[in-house]
Amino acid sequence: QVQLVESGGGSVQAGGSLRLSCAASGITVRRDYMGWFRQAPGKERQAVAAIYADAGFTHYADSVKGRFTLSQDNAKNMVYLQMNSLKPEDTAMYHCAAVLRIGGNWRRSDAYDYWGQGTQVTVSS
Repeated sequence: QVQLVESGGGSVQAGGSLRLSCAASGITVRRDYMGWFRQAPGKERQAVAAIYADAGFTHYADSVKGRFTLSQDNAKNMVYLQMNSLKPEDTAMYHCAAVLRIGGNWRRSDAYDYWGQGTQVTVSS
């Protein structure tokens, strides 16, 4: 049974930093396509970043490039999203997602098979 559990969310002021964690079980993060998505109230789910470690792929949405960084700890089977220079528009519920073999654009939420419950990030101005 696959389980993804996010943590690390919270409330920060603009310009601050947070590190989100995604603990995976039932899959191997090094071999799976791991993505982060976010959804703000009343808005569509938005792709933030994705990593496919075995192939050396890392993708970022334009809105977070240069501010967010993905990393993995294969020994712990965890994926991290380091978020720096946070802006109020980054406020959303952040979800970790996974798929063994991605069959579409990494930005499409329907390309992923497994999802976590999410962790809330709130950035105040």
